[in-house]
Amino acid sequence: MKNNNMLFKQSFHEKFNLAATLICHAPGRVNIIGDHTDYNDGFVLPAAINFGTDIAASRREDDYVKVIALDCNQEFVEFSIEDIQFDERYSWSNYVRGVLQVLKQAFPQIRGANLLVSGNVPQGAGLSSSASFEVAVLKTFSELYQLPLDGIKAALMGQSAENNFVGCNCGIMDQLISAMGKQGNAMLLDCRSLTFEDAPIPEGIGLFIVNSNVKRGLVDSEYNLRREQCEQVAAYFKKSALRDVSLSELEAAESMLDPVLFRRARHVVTENLRTEAALACFKNADMAGLGQLMRESHESLKSDFEVTTKELDGLADMLNEVLGDSGGARMTGGGFGGCVVALSPINQLHVLQKTIDELYSKIFGLSADTYVCSIEQGAFRVI
Repeated sequence: MKNNNMLFKQSFHEKFNLAATLICHAPGRVNIIGDHTDYNDGFVLPAAINFGTDIAASRREDDYVKVIALDCNQEFVEFSIEDIQFDERYSWSNYVRGVLQVLKQAFPQIRGANLLVSGNVPQGAGLSSSASFEVAVLKTFSELYQLPLDGIKAALMGQSAENNFVGCNCGIMDQLISAMGKQGNAMLLDCRSLTFEDAPIPEGIGLFIVNSNVKRGLVDSEYNLRREQCEQVAAYFKKSALRDVSLSELEAAESMLDPVLFRRARHVVTENLRTEAALACFKNADMAGLGQLMRESHESLKSDFEVTTKELDGLADMLNEVLGDSGGARMTGGGFGGCVVALSPINQLHVLQKTIDELYSKIFGLSADTYVCSIEQGAFRVI
């Protein structure tokens, strides 16, 4: 959408009979390594991608927020910022409502706005369309009302809205990378301290994402169960989170833990180690090392955390066989469907595409969507 700002402004004028005063963009994300570590106060390594949410906006002089969702049959909602209620009918609007409820508490001076929303993050693929939406709303209001809002505060507000208003118990990763990603870099994020370090993508390396198009029907209930299992193991060790349990501590207690709980915790503890190790691989342009870490991550998600599917396993195997030591592939996101992410030499991307085209449908009877992604700047990143 960023290349079509003129058309977007024109659409805004047609819908509201007003000129848009600004257009804000917030990217979606893909997590390169570090899954199910965020809610355990651990480490993740996401990147902001060239799919996201755009909002054209103008201020209002009253307290009403009027929103048109261009991609949802141009559905229209309006509500008073002084009386924000959950909307059962237009569920997408709850991301706007929840964010503005949190924002209003911090900045009571804000008033209404006209918003035209458009997004191109593939829905249900695990590429964080919701966090992109939340951060775009926050960026829009911070610009409209000149609010002293930085990216970390914005990320925390987006997470709070999703946890407490929308009702999804997500971690901080999605909102923070959407707000603070750096172009051409992934980000090692410490989900406890909210400190981060940029991870430069080696020259000549591309990001390839494959949506398995397996419906992610179990993800909410199983996600909450996995979280409870992790909390049980942390409580056994009298720790606030699995982040504080070492691998040697965990292995020493194996015989005293339920086998399922042990495997769940082993994934989180070893995934944190892999994610920290991946930063050094990025800095040293060590694609063989990074590929090995990605393979180990997928195997851990498959065997210990049990959140993959046969389709995700098949896609990872197909891509890893092509890549060899030049890159790696793994499932990404919550699991039970969704996407596989691969880091690959750009000159091999066409081979990956051909492999998916030839094998995936033949073996699994499904059609996969593929995306070659660039790594973009977060909405609040200023340098």
